[in-house]
Amino acid sequence: MVKVAAVVPAAGCGSRMGSDVKKQFIALAGAPILGYVLRILEASKLVQTIVVAVGEGEEEYCRRAVVDKLGLKKITAVVQGGKERQDSVYSGLLALAPDTDIVVIHDGVRPLLSDENLEMVVGAALAFDAATCAVPVKDTVKLAREDGFVAETLPRNRLWLTQTPQAFRYGVILDAHRRAHEENFRATDDAALVERLGMAVKLVDGSYRNIKITTPEDLIVASALLEASQAGGGQK
Repeated sequence: MVKVAAVVPAAGCGSRMGSDVKKQFIALAGAPILGYVLRILEASKLVQTIVVAVGEGEEEYCRRAVVDKLGLKKITAVVQGGKERQDSVYSGLLALAPDTDIVVIHDGVRPLLSDENLEMVVGAALAFDAATCAVPVKDTVKLAREDGFVAETLPRNRLWLTQTPQAFRYGVILDAHRRAHEENFRATDDAALVERLGMAVKLVDGSYRNIKITTPEDLIVASALLEASQAGGGQK
């Protein structure tokens, strides 16, 4: 049996949210955004264990207000994250069992993950060692010069917006993070760390619904999408 674990980074400060409550703990559909994410992973037949990385000093609060309150059973560790997302993911990876086969990494503020996307990215990681959900860009993308003028119009048919979940062979992503940590290399997503090692990352169709909640407007959109999903009998 393939052993699949999930790492959920949830240590962000959420400054763009304009709230005294960190965005991962803001309520959505009667539960914290992070709780909604964890319930989806908990319900998955693919995922056996989950590690959550939260801000310093928030470990007990997360267990009490999210894990215990929602009755989540697959959470094997709530660890201290770092100043950057990359640090939080690395802390989560180090807390996994060494016999883990596949690691799913999913942002703690993307509460509209579907089972289909989760299954697809895990399947792609099994086949290709590294995979990420992504969606084609809808708008024309310009590369800017330093003076604020257009340097180049990029080919839209080859551009994708990267999302999570991303999934990797455990040894692959752990090595990528360890080397990045040792060499003080920073990237905005985990796939970039694997790419840096010269490995190919498979693109898997994501969903435009799978938004990352960063601003108050994102919360409004997520609430509307969730309400529409529940009215329609489930996510599409």
